[in-house]
Amino acid sequence: MITIDFLKQNNLILFEAISGSKSFGLATENSDTDIKGIFYLPKALFFGLEYIPQVSNATNDIVYYEIGRFTELLLKNNPNILEILATPEDCILYKNPIMDKFRQEDFLSKLCKDTFGGYASTQIQKARGLNKKIVNPVEKERKGILDFCVILEDSNSIPAKDWLKEKSFLQENCGLVKMPNSKGVFALFYDEIGDKKYSGIYKNAYSNEVSLSSVPKEEKQKAYLFFNQDAYSIYCKNYKEYWDWVEKRNDDRYNTNQQHGKNYDSKNMMHTIRLLQSAVNIFKNNKIEIRIKNRDELLDIKAGNWNYDDLLLLADKLIEELNSLANRSSLPDLPDKEKAKRTLLEIRIQLYK
Repeated sequence: MITIDFLKQNNLILFEAISGSKSFGLATENSDTDIKGIFYLPKALFFGLEYIPQVSNATNDIVYYEIGRFTELLLKNNPNILEILATPEDCILYKNPIMDKFRQEDFLSKLCKDTFGGYASTQIQKARGLNKKIVNPVEKERKGILDFCVILEDSNSIPAKDWLKEKSFLQENCGLVKMPNSKGVFALFYDEIGDKKYSGIYKNAYSNEVSLSSVPKEEKQKAYLFFNQDAYSIYCKNYKEYWDWVEKRNDDRYNTNQQHGKNYDSKNMMHTIRLLQSAVNIFKNNKIEIRIKNRDELLDIKAGNWNYDDLLLLADKLIEELNSLANRSSLPDLPDKEKAKRTLLEIRIQLYK
């Protein structure tokens, strides 16, 4: 297993730089230091069976890409990788002269419209989803099947839990028989003694559907039960998504979002707007620049001082401008793959000679 320490100890690093907020010019006193870099494998590993495309630390804020993987991602116009080529001089920690063979003009293409714009659109969709989670929290106590059942009795609809409590009935002594041509409707029977081996309304707390029982024909139903299975399935999906998000969310960012009270991930939206502005700049100037010129505006977004709808409107306008500029751009449709292959081959020959 190759580690970052192994790369450094064996002089395998070709490029290393500070990335993220500090390279964009958006760092604050609480900003972490992100590092990105390029490395090459020892000859035995590269020509053997253990090709390793990238190496990172546990938190993924330090990532090094093998030079072949780096080239592959450049050809795809991956935004994070293209930004490495535009690293400001004051953020470069080490650069092997061989890396000068990689030039922006050899890789920038109209594909940036899809990669930058597509990534930003994905982040906007995430922001919309996150907004729903913040605004509509899900209670920790999980609802069960009974919460989605009602009893149909004498033209009334009574919550099944209330009905069982009123009758002093146990759900496990109930027997259900499906009614024909009536979706979700069941005849409910009750075993007062508990010797008829009914299956109950549900088997356990995590059951996905009600239980059915074999009931003798002479038995008289107590009532009819309706189970809204569609609503229960949607609830279970939303419950899992919400509590998975709670478990994985960055609590510092969440608390910041709660403090500014705008109900969206402001840091996510700041970087989304930055990315779109960077893409627009590519098609205006045929080059990528990552050191931003509107620090105050972007930090204002991060602080939660913008309304959510206004941010979505700004993002939509930037995407519209990006599409218009890309359609008129002189950039090639795609990067020159053959030229990139030749460059990579030259580098590998030089490294392994």
